[in-house]
Amino acid sequence: MVIMIVERIAPGLRGEMTRWMLEPKTGVFVGTLSAMVRDRLWERVCQKMGDGGAILIYNTDNEQGFAIKVEGNPSRCIVDFEGISLVRIPQLQT
Repeated sequence: MVIMIVERIAPGLRGEMTRWMLEPKTGVFVGTLSAMVRDRLWERVCQKMGDGGAILIYNTDNEQGFAIKVEGNPSRCIVDFEGISLVRIPQLQT
């Protein structure tokens, strides 16, 4: 299973992603891809996203059972805490 979450990217890139994955919610893509297709699609997203942000989550053989990659400026940050990936939500400045 592969999940990509994208923010602030061009509609054309989102359309391109729907060739390979389903988009159950705006900016959230889910699918079953080979590692080669997953990596090539991720490279394409990273090249074309502009000032947006993207998060890739996919199955792998580790403690959590998945790996996370982040590119650009997504609204949430992934923090490695002693080998465990955690999500950090930045505080809003008032």
